[in-house]
Amino acid sequence: MSACLDAWAILAWLDGDQPACDRVERVLESRPIVCWVNLVEVYYRVERDHGRALADQTLSELRQALAPELPGTVRMTEAARLKARAAIALGDCFAVATAAAHGLVLLTGDPDILDLPDLPCAVEDLRAA
Repeated sequence: MSACLDAWAILAWLDGDQPACDRVERVLESRPIVCWVNLVEVYYRVERDHGRALADQTLSELRQALAPELPGTVRMTEAARLKARAAIALGDCFAVATAAAHGLVLLTGDPDILDLPDLPCAVEDLRAA
């Protein structure tokens, strides 16, 4: 694993949004890690926009391409601590906590994450990749 992806990064990749798509493509060979909470976010967005069948297919393909990880108690507590101090989505907190736990850079274009000071992980802005 060389990176951690959040829902923003995965959705940008699925939509072919540049320059994020190219950057995500480059890390796929190392099977980047993703928190299951973020995969749930991707799933509901795909289902809402394209239907359940495509959401099921997309999730199956993402499980093969990525290294999904269920958060344990420690990770959930870390995400909750970040949420307590920052006005960002809970899913974003799980992405940050997952990247920090593995010492990986978090690939995202989410301004809510990018604008936060003192994150416990490195962050790469995919909007400027």
